Amino acid sequence: MKIINNKKDAIKELKRISNRTNSDNNNKINTIVEEILQEVKTHGDIAVEKYTRKFDGFNPNPMQINAEDLKNAWNEISCDLKHSLEVAHKRIKNFHEKEIPSSFSIKGKHGDTVQRRWRPVKNAGIYIPGGRAAYPSTVLMNAIPATVAGVEEIIMVSPGNKEGEINKTVLAAAHLSGINKVFRIGGAQAIGALAFGTEQINKVDVITGPGNIFVTTAKKLIYGSTGIDSLAGPSEILIISDETAQSTHIASDLLAQAEHDPLASSILLTTSKDQAKQVLDELHKKIDDHPRKEICMQSIKNWGLIVICEDYESCIELSNNFAPEHLEILTLDSKKILEGIENAGAIFLGKWTPEAVGDYLAGPNHTLPTSGNSRFSGSLGVETFMKNTSIIEFNEKSLKVNSLDIINLAKSEGLHSHAKSVQIRFED
Repeated sequence: MKIINNKKDAIKELKRISNRTNSDNNNKINTIVEEILQEVKTHGDIAVEKYTRKFDGFNPNPMQINAEDLKNAWNEISCDLKHSLEVAHKRIKNFHEKEIPSSFSIKGKHGDTVQRRWRPVKNAGIYIPGGRAAYPSTVLMNAIPATVAGVEEIIMVSPGNKEGEINKTVLAAAHLSGINKVFRIGGAQAIGALAFGTEQINKVDVITGPGNIFVTTAKKLIYGSTGIDSLAGPSEILIISDETAQSTHIASDLLAQAEHDPLASSILLTTSKDQAKQVLDELHKKIDDHPRKEICMQSIKNWGLIVICEDYESCIELSNNFAPEHLEILTLDSKKILEGIENAGAIFLGKWTPEAVGDYLAGPNHTLPTSGNSRFSGSLGVETFMKNTSIIEFNEKSLKVNSLDIINLAKSEGLHSHAKSVQIRFED
């Protein structure tokens, strides 16, 4: 992990980290994914089964997990785990219920009315990654806002292991969340099935949930025919700290991000030179006997960074430029630093709020913008599963009062028939 004490070098390094998924392999991946999607579009379940055998090593037949198996998974997990899932479910649901957008109507003085009406999409697909870890928390974070929005049908896809099995706690979380259908498929072929529909899987209106580069590329390519939440890249954390923060806490929080993925990024901006060295020493100690040592080492070595900043203002500037997915503020006055933060997916204040709190049960969604996208977007939420419609009703008087302005604007754009469509109503 590099230690940098020069702002110019820090900006350059942060840019390199932010662009870490932009590689020469992207064109090759696009070609592979396009081929998979086209085959799924043409051949449906046959193609999905073919690519599941090829990439995941099992025959997904039957593809759907029945409701009894979901219920059994819930019954088989420990009481303690059930309780924890229920606590998380309640907190996440309570938060997202506050997000429900309100329809509204405005009545004009001449009797015209304009409205915005919010409605849920009919059905949604949620992608739950497998691979290096199991993510029951991601089930809750995707299913709950969809349920709160009023989505009728939630279809979950998740890759099985070599035996074709999905993690039991993931299935238990699906049962708790009231998901209608669960299919043991993953990868680009699963995204294609949700986007185009097959004999077994209904075409959905929105697809949400993170995945690997093939899943993300598939979401990018089908966007337009189906809605998506975002194009999630590898996870990242940026911590702003001063001499009051404990180095062991900082090192633990950096490793909590690094253990996700070799491409995960863990960054520290500190005003203390001594702390920078202490954190680096702590990281080496903690990695030594870490159960995911290899993943952590690759992440920290390639995408980890410590920057020694002159002052808080420099920390804030660098953080806003990077626009992190997760931002922890571990300073004497974290609220003061917060005032200067413009770009971050989620912000965690003070030593009692490690990022893991947000990952599991704080309430706000943990599906967040990565790779600098928090400059213009936010977390997954209830609105992801809703659409709004404008409703406009003018009467004769309100159209007549506004007709000249509409005609003037239409003529300024050279659109003759737009103007005529108003004029003609008053010619008789």
